[in-house]
Amino acid sequence: MGIAINRHVKGGDKAATRDRRHLRVRKKISGTPARPRLVVSRSLRHMVAQVVDDTTGHTLASASSMESDLRTSGDDKTAKARRVGELVAERAKAGGVESVVFDRAGNQYHGRVAAVADGARDGGLTF
Repeated sequence: MGIAINRHVKGGDKAATRDRRHLRVRKKISGTPARPRLVVSRSLRHMVAQVVDDTTGHTLASASSMESDLRTSGDDKTAKARRVGELVAERAKAGGVESVVFDRAGNQYHGRVAAVADGARDGGLTF
């Protein structure tokens, strides 16, 4: 699978809980050439979205809030996340991808993760 859980603390360890949630989701979700996986990575400051074909292990399209045009914009983090979703949808459609499977990577589906999904839907991707 490629994801190692090195955190074995019981209780309220958020990172370990997210790792377990991510593994549980990835057992069921896999990107195919017909429907690649749109995976969202979230840090405290930035968002990264990639469209991945898991059969070949290739990234078909990607967008990030670390790109120069988004770094210099004065928007808040949620607006930047929505723009990341629109950019990844635009680049995926240019690569011939119309439909994807959404992988929230163990994060809760609200806030910036939901903004990336909404931006991708507005950009024309279906999932």
